[in-house]
Amino acid sequence: MKVLVLGGTWFLGRAVAVEALSRGWGVSLFNRGRSGDAPEGVQQIRGDRTVAGDLTELARHGPWDAVIDTSASELAPRSVLAGATALAAVAGRYVYVSTVNAYRGWPDEPLTESSEVLDGPPDADIDYGRLPDGWDGPDWYYGRQKAGAERASVAAFGATRVAILRPGVILGPGEYIGRLPWWLRRADRGGPILAPGPPGKSIQPVDVRDVADFALRQATASGGGSYNVTAPIGRETMGGFLEACLQATGSDGRLVWAPDDFLSERVIRQWTELPLWRTHPGVWRIDSARAQAAGLTCRPLSQTVHDTWKWLRDGGNPVAHPRWAEHGLPADKEAGLLSQLST
Repeated sequence: MKVLVLGGTWFLGRAVAVEALSRGWGVSLFNRGRSGDAPEGVQQIRGDRTVAGDLTELARHGPWDAVIDTSASELAPRSVLAGATALAAVAGRYVYVSTVNAYRGWPDEPLTESSEVLDGPPDADIDYGRLPDGWDGPDWYYGRQKAGAERASVAAFGATRVAILRPGVILGPGEYIGRLPWWLRRADRGGPILAPGPPGKSIQPVDVRDVADFALRQATASGGGSYNVTAPIGRETMGGFLEACLQATGSDGRLVWAPDDFLSERVIRQWTELPLWRTHPGVWRIDSARAQAAGLTCRPLSQTVHDTWKWLRDGGNPVAHPRWAEHGLPADKEAGLLSQLST
């Protein structure tokens, strides 16, 4: 196999490249060279996906059996369309990494691949779907952009040559968002730890290496389709996740569980101040049975936690990203909430 990874130097893109190399595949990376280092053994092609001449030059390096697109999170659909169109004649398949945000019902409804996908034309620009000032409804901007990019990949390659992957939360070594690293460092600090309840609530993070493995499976598959890429519903819990953080760090910390209504009444920011905590009924009700039937395997979340702590302790540094600063509860705010729980 010969694959082209759009991106390839950080987190999921790097995991895809490393896993493909381990299989003896030929791997080309296309990126601007601004974030992270390329794994040893790849063909590095420099360029910008928004520059037509760079895309034309990229196509001259083909052919490839498959393109795996891991770097379109901030691209407009029209840019994805331009890139996919330039590659359609020199690649057999296109694996596009999208998100569950592309569904109209996320995070309020349980989801399957037959759930409604948001509007978003394949040629939309970066402003498509922006919300007006004062809007207090669902924030569909990002989802509309990703839904448009999904349609762009299909418009260029055709439905039978495109696999669309819709992960939820991706964790693991190299994570740049900061969700799991924050919890690990908080566990390592010890003491009473504010834990968002209930502890038995199902969560569905997926390991970055398992997403990479499934993307490569789809690179060799036939036919098209979309796949929700999450851990199975009900297998992992918030309690199990936080206990794994304590175990991985060797911490003597003690979890103090706070009910959802207690946190909501105090306007704790869901998803960020206490990472992975969200009260919406559909946030962790994403059916991934179709992906599992197609070969997705999800390692235990405890293994992801332990491996990520080892990566951090061994000097691992994520690529700098502005979203990192959004995550985590300030120590003084946590202390105040803990004191209220104890009274």
